Amino acid sequence: MELVQQFEDAVASSKSLSERPSNDTLLQLYSLYKQASEGDVNAEPPSNPFDFVAKAKYEAWEALKGTPKEKAMQDYIDLINKLRG
Repeated sequence: MELVQQFEDAVASSKSLSERPSNDTLLQLYSLYKQASEGDVNAEPPSNPFDFVAKAKYEAWEALKGTPKEKAMQDYIDLINKLRG
């Protein structure tokens, strides 16, 4: 249960980072959060080929397919800690 609490704390602290992370880092945070909270991608890919943001989010999450929720939580925590310095 300690990992879940650390993950929730990291999610909360992600909203108060001193600097906005790069788009690549934001995409990594998004995909790790989705994998940790929902597991493997469970939606269809975006149907609009020009919705680049949705496509990037989907592909980033899909790339983590098979990653255990616990590992995704730990990776998210580690990334937030790195961003916080």
